[in-house]
Amino acid sequence: MPSNKRQWFDNVKPNVFLSTVAIIAVFLALILIDPQGFEKIATALNHWIINSFSWFYVLAVAIFLILLVFLAFSDTGKIKLGPDHSTPEYSNGSWFAMLFTAGMGIGLMFFGVAEPVMHYLSPPEGEGETIAAAQQAMRITFFHWGLHAWAIYALVGLALAYFAFRHNLPLKIRSAFYPLIGKKIYGRWGDSVDTFATIGTVFGVATTLGFGVTQINSGLNYLFGWEQSVVTQLVLILIVTALASMSVAFGLDKGIKRLSEINLILAVILLVFVFLASSSLYILQTSIQNVGQYVSNLFDMTFNLYAYHPNGWIGGWTIMYWAWWISWSPFVGMFIARVSRGRTIREFIIGVLLIPTGFTLIWMGVMGNAALFSILEQGNSELIRAVQQDSSFALFEFLTHLPFSMISSVLATVLVALFFVTSADSGALVIDYLTAHDENSPLWQRLFWTILIAVLAIMLLMVGGLSALQSATIMSALPFTFILLMICWSLLKALRIDVTKMRALQVARITPRAVQNPRSWQQRLGLIMHYPHGAEEVQQFIENAVRKAFESIQREFERRDLQVKISEVENGLQLRVNHLDEINFIYQVVQRETVAPSFMLNDAADQQQQFYMAEVFLREGGQNYDVIDWTQEDLLQDIIDQYERHLHFLSIVRQQEQGGST
Repeated sequence: MPSNKRQWFDNVKPNVFLSTVAIIAVFLALILIDPQGFEKIATALNHWIINSFSWFYVLAVAIFLILLVFLAFSDTGKIKLGPDHSTPEYSNGSWFAMLFTAGMGIGLMFFGVAEPVMHYLSPPEGEGETIAAAQQAMRITFFHWGLHAWAIYALVGLALAYFAFRHNLPLKIRSAFYPLIGKKIYGRWGDSVDTFATIGTVFGVATTLGFGVTQINSGLNYLFGWEQSVVTQLVLILIVTALASMSVAFGLDKGIKRLSEINLILAVILLVFVFLASSSLYILQTSIQNVGQYVSNLFDMTFNLYAYHPNGWIGGWTIMYWAWWISWSPFVGMFIARVSRGRTIREFIIGVLLIPTGFTLIWMGVMGNAALFSILEQGNSELIRAVQQDSSFALFEFLTHLPFSMISSVLATVLVALFFVTSADSGALVIDYLTAHDENSPLWQRLFWTILIAVLAIMLLMVGGLSALQSATIMSALPFTFILLMICWSLLKALRIDVTKMRALQVARITPRAVQNPRSWQQRLGLIMHYPHGAEEVQQFIENAVRKAFESIQREFERRDLQVKISEVENGLQLRVNHLDEINFIYQVVQRETVAPSFMLNDAADQQQQFYMAEVFLREGGQNYDVIDWTQEDLLQDIIDQYERHLHFLSIVRQQEQGGST
């Protein structure tokens, strides 16, 4: 007899797993053999892409943002990322903490002070080191870290969550292409998409480790005089990798979730400290003015290519950022999708766009304006020199000019390290999802990717190849931008059908119910005011009355040459009518726990009991009505009502497809 024991490699998706490892190995070999030559080639290709495709990046990111706003405020926004009866898996606080720290936490620590100062010194237009340059610096910083960045992440996250939780497809990039290529997502085409997404994620996380470790090294250099060297950075990577491995071993709820919440709390503490220790009034006034300028100039900045005044600035900043966010979108988008089950599309888009963007604007407003205040009003030339020499040291140089600088620098270093760990463990978790058959991976498989990312970062630090990896990450964004545009098309196509059915269920003509033995109004009142039922009563009702109703309609459907299957589902029964190439009709009656109205309960003992309902479920999920105590004829009439709505929906879809083909 064959053994049912699972092998250690059973959950590996070999085509994606092995091809990813092979490509990374070739990449490392090329860098190790000739790091200077590889960097020259990567830099040349990077310049060519920026010069030739700046317009494409700008247009694509604008499309992503406009599409999301349209979906949020249309009827599509009512659709849930999951069945209609689903509820959010995580509280709003935990959800926000996880999506924020996975997306941009360590970047805000690295660039919160450095970027506004750099734009102040070298603005794209006008003279540097002026009041106008300071205003422009904050507006540009808000633009790079605001709505557009999160629109890219939100698009990928929305597509993945919708197809995974609404249509029960795998939580992988390939699933977003199901409306376009159908079951081919399970073949080589799907493997290729997931492989590309995995490689981009590995490169993106490894590059972030490089940024993070240099800033941690700068903090330790300031606090304890530790040497800023490759050896110190290698030791730091090993320590952080060990912590990330522990977090990965604990899993999403106990590891990443807790770390994300701690990160958010510490970030708020540091933010409040800087706000109070610096000029609070100046920060409030300038930040509010910066937000107003950002919002009022949003449309102009979105499409501004500096085409009439070419100076190379947009390629080194805006296009670099758009490419950077796009290359990170498989990682952040998949992680956001993983923690967003049960939310509506409107709630998802508004939450992912506005909440992290709002916090980002507050963070950049406080840190950036406090740094510019230090330069403009206090003559802090040391901060300018620190930014020009080594941007990783900018945050700590800035904190030295505030009270309690030692304590705040310790807090900043700990915060960078925790963001570092969170990026590593959430990145490893997402990579494991992409390269596995399902989410139930053995521990070795999750740890493998954590260690591989660390090894990649270590080897690149040793040969000075982080800039080459950064160039490679940005280059990978160009083809993935085409993939994102295809995802837009695929998502719109699927959502159109979902909205069509939602409208059809509301407006379809329903045949009046003809009951052979109509109830009196007293009997109807008694039925809708029935006493709450226990689990055993509901189960017996499903097994007896519902099963007999299903069997009766099955015989009638089969007499009309339709294939009908009755099957048991969890806590209930399912009737499935096969429509071949069109969407099948599914009708379920499922036992679900409910809360009984207090006015129907006789005493305190009743109020402590658990009560249940026999709820109708369609393909889209629970329909929020109870059929307990219905007669077989009532059930049959309800099945026919829902089936007639389904046929109406299919008719509309056929008409739309016929109109589209002509």
